Amino acid sequence: MATILLVNGPNLNLLGIREPEVYGHETLADVEALVRATAAAGGFEVEAVQSNHEGVLIDAIHAARTTCAGIVINPGGLTHTSVVLRDALSGVALPVAEVHISNVYEREAFRHHSYVADVAAVHVIGEGIAGYALATARLIGLVTGTGTD
Repeated sequence: MATILLVNGPNLNLLGIREPEVYGHETLADVEALVRATAAAGGFEVEAVQSNHEGVLIDAIHAARTTCAGIVINPGGLTHTSVVLRDALSGVALPVAEVHISNVYEREAFRHHSYVADVAAVHVIGEGIAGYALATARLIGLVTGTGTD
């Protein structure tokens, strides 16, 4: 069975606690369960990683090069700051789905730029944690050639 890497960046371990008016009350465990269920329905497994440390995320992305069919990523604040994370995603040459719980384009100006955007084939922004299921399904469609996008 093929595998999707689910990457969650800094502070996403605080989902359900941190700014629930922005990010909702669901937890990271809820996100992972949703992605696993969506992936399983498409015949995929999920390897999940969350870290507050950029290097840990980059190491997981590098390892995915030979073990995964694609990557679903919410880089958190690294979206707007990390060229090295963008380069890691580009370097592994896997299809990438970028997801953000909140609509970053309706928030502070510094959140409007994504270093990941140009290497991601799928973008789901501002759909709450349901966006993870949408991103996963769209990535699976891309990987299997059954997508409509």
